[in-house]
Amino acid sequence: MRRRDFIVAVGAAAAWPLAARAQQRTMPVVGYLSSRSPESDRLTLTAVRDGLKESGFEEGRNLVVEYRFANGQNDRVPALAAELIGQGVGVIVYVGGTLDDPAYQELLASNTPAVVVVGSDPVNLGLAGSFDRPGRHVTAVSNFVTELSGKILGLLHELVPSANVIG
Repeated sequence: MRRRDFIVAVGAAAAWPLAARAQQRTMPVVGYLSSRSPESDRLTLTAVRDGLKESGFEEGRNLVVEYRFANGQNDRVPALAAELIGQGVGVIVYVGGTLDDPAYQELLASNTPAVVVVGSDPVNLGLAGSFDRPGRHVTAVSNFVTELSGKILGLLHELVPSANVIG
């Protein structure tokens, strides 16, 4: 996943619902949900903050961020998602999910906009209807490393047909 793409996606997704709710609250609220720990999400948190800043939102100045970390206890994630949804956050940024993650269903069942970082196909996960028209209120930033590895090797072979070993 390219950092720039991630930042732009999070910033754009966060700006839309936050601007709509700005008149209702003193400051808009973003929910940051992770199945991991704050330490392991350090780089991702920096990218999210940078993306929000590029969109004109800065934590503590004109934005509140509610953080929820499951610290590797994946069974806690759905309850943490429900807690953020219950608080009425403007958007949820969810990272660290697995393919069979029940938090996805929690996010899909709510009307809270969400940006989900996934390592596989968001259409197969049921997060999006299709790539052209995702529908729903959940958008995904995806990294198709596994799905594209065969294609990448094929392209490398076309570029250097005489290569016997590719590392």
